[in-house]
Amino acid sequence: MVEFGTSPQTWKERGERSATNGNRRSDSRADVSASYACVVNNSEINAESRLRLFEEIILPHMDAAYNLARWLTRNEHDSQDVVQEAYLRAFRFFDSYKGGDGKSWLLEVVRNTCFTWHRRERRNLATVVFDEAAHTSCVRPNQEEALVDAANRTILQNCIERLPEAFREVLVMRDLEEMSYRQIAEVTGLPTGTVMSRLSRARKRLEECASGRNRESGK
Repeated sequence: MVEFGTSPQTWKERGERSATNGNRRSDSRADVSASYACVVNNSEINAESRLRLFEEIILPHMDAAYNLARWLTRNEHDSQDVVQEAYLRAFRFFDSYKGGDGKSWLLEVVRNTCFTWHRRERRNLATVVFDEAAHTSCVRPNQEEALVDAANRTILQNCIERLPEAFREVLVMRDLEEMSYRQIAEVTGLPTGTVMSRLSRARKRLEECASGRNRESGK
């Protein structure tokens, strides 16, 4: 786990505590359910059983899907579009799911959808700075400490977003989603050794970036 004043678990929790994002995700969950319900109506197989199985195995991992999409697109609005598209794809090709870890299977679909989205957009994505008011659970009495904490989170956020996508995705899956090396290998289609190597290099780059930013801010 990486630690630069804020643990991965802490910035994972802050990313999930936003009430605004929670409402958006609930709305998107309803949109997704309605969308693949329409697909199901046109299916010639046992639509009801298929839908129920999909909801039981895949739907519970929507937060993880949003988390990965958010860090790969670096944009909240775009991540919602990507996740909805990914869920429609996942349902459309649910017959290809042969059992095993549903979360890994879904995140592979999300990852591929993000790549398709990047190619379709054909533009450089701008860095999005988190709204601290939305991602902070409470106001600390020590304002100076709160400002330092906010600065550290901003540095960490910016450094993660500056990582190459190949490093960023394994860091998100390992340190935010707490997935095993085997699960990450399944999602990315990489050997486990390559996953471990990329993660090590990602953490090293992140540490170097954060240390450099801290030195600059201390001048």
